[in-house]
Amino acid sequence: MLLPVYLYGSPVLRKRAENISPDYPGFAQLLADMWETLYHADGVGLAAPQVGKDIRLFLIDANSLSENYPDGKGFKQAFINAHVVEEDGAEWAYEEGCLSIPKIHEDVKRPSRVHLRYCDENFVEHDEWFDGIRARIVQHEYDHLEGKMFVDKLSPIRKQLLKSKLLKISKGEVSASYRTKI
Repeated sequence: MLLPVYLYGSPVLRKRAENISPDYPGFAQLLADMWETLYHADGVGLAAPQVGKDIRLFLIDANSLSENYPDGKGFKQAFINAHVVEEDGAEWAYEEGCLSIPKIHEDVKRPSRVHLRYCDENFVEHDEWFDGIRARIVQHEYDHLEGKMFVDKLSPIRKQLLKSKLLKISKGEVSASYRTKI
């Protein structure tokens, strides 16, 4: 089932998400619905807060980026109860977008590597470093679990220039090719 994507301004996007256990009600269906929603929206990643759930769950499928970023090929997985251990490496800029902030793309600087502890969809624990485009996407989606969005990382002047567009999005005055919710 396609889920609505919550737009910028929705309180759930600013909450710090909670860990879940394997017996989380309806987990398998939520996971399936999130994958379906991600693909329908032509996204690369989707976090549970973006579909109104304040839980530590996000999905990534970077295959669509593999032409320009070969390390994106085959990078498809679910991350549950993720926690960043460390970020390091040189910061690099990349034009990010977000399903919760339709039609806005901005250069965001992030470290080139991230160390993450998380569980996969079977609740098997992992402790792993990600780099390159994989690190970029993990950090973007992880921010959603912490109640942050990519626009928070912009300079004050860029934020000011986007203020009216963000206000319109928060009022639902934006069109998207997928279901949205304010």
